[in-house]
Amino acid sequence: MVKIAVVIGSTRQGRQTDKLAKWAAADIAQKADVEIVDLRDHPIPFLDEPISPRYNPERKPDPETKKWLDTIAAFDGYVFVTPEYNRSTSAVLKNAIDVLDFQLEDKPVALIGHGTSGGAQAIANLRMALPGVGAISIPQALFFNDRLADSISDDGELKQELREREYSPQSQLDQQMSKLLWYAETLKTARK
Repeated sequence: MVKIAVVIGSTRQGRQTDKLAKWAAADIAQKADVEIVDLRDHPIPFLDEPISPRYNPERKPDPETKKWLDTIAAFDGYVFVTPEYNRSTSAVLKNAIDVLDFQLEDKPVALIGHGTSGGAQAIANLRMALPGVGAISIPQALFFNDRLADSISDDGELKQELREREYSPQSQLDQQMSKLLWYAETLKTARK
């Protein structure tokens, strides 16, 4: 069975991103091992290493970065849940990606965004960054356009009226997570 990390890409007070992460994790939990990874638990210093992490064979990351690298390496696939800040992803999520070297190599990442445009520009930003660390961004993305505070409970439960829409966020999530799991299983086999 594959192991999936759902990464909460915001550390702001009063954030709503964790609701989306809980919703996605509940969907995956029916089909795979899943763990929510909160960047609040990983206060990674901003990347200031003199050589790019992927090209430094003598790399000695600081303890917080090392903890993040060890945590994230243990998974077969990922869901990055991102808010959209100033037409991009959050700085904390981008930094968490920038410090990686080979932990995401040939592993799939599903992207879920939220914000005024459903996080579309944040997702586009991540699609440009992820190949730099060897990750494979799956084609399906989920752009959450509804007002998040009113759409998903604190426990990650999507409101019933949204579930009943013709093309509901739940059906979009189900399709995206099925595709992520297909990629995770296929690529795990290929990496062996």
